Amino acid sequence: MASDREAVAQTVQRLIDEVSEWPHVTVGDHRFGGTEFRVGPREIGHVHAWGMLDIAYLRKLRDALIDEDHTGPHHLLTESGWTTEYIESPADYDHAQWLLRLSYLYHVNVLKGTPAGAEEFADVDVEDELASLDTSEAVRAAFERC
Repeated sequence: MASDREAVAQTVQRLIDEVSEWPHVTVGDHRFGGTEFRVGPREIGHVHAWGMLDIAYLRKLRDALIDEDHTGPHHLLTESGWTTEYIESPADYDHAQWLLRLSYLYHVNVLKGTPAGAEEFADVDVEDELASLDTSEAVRAAFERC
């Protein structure tokens, strides 16, 4: 049986592998260590091998997610749109993936509002995918105000 540390590292790697397969996502080294996920020019988040996952949202969306205990404020940038979630076991995978997918859809939606992005990201049905995430009305309303 894998140690807790090994199990977290394997869960993080599973998350990296999945997110790297999402349309238009690029994966690379993050400037503060770990693995960064970008869609177009925008960072959607980054994860460290020990399980710290930082995710970028618009502040209103971040606040709605914190209000519902989906995540917490960023460990350093507490007043920003960033959040920090900790992957402590394989059981945390689905929630971490859900949070990253919400950020991905938020950033794709913003980029679709630009002339170049409307065409580039036309293959991502943000509305349909957002519905599949089964968000609360408050999170959905915050997303739609973005």
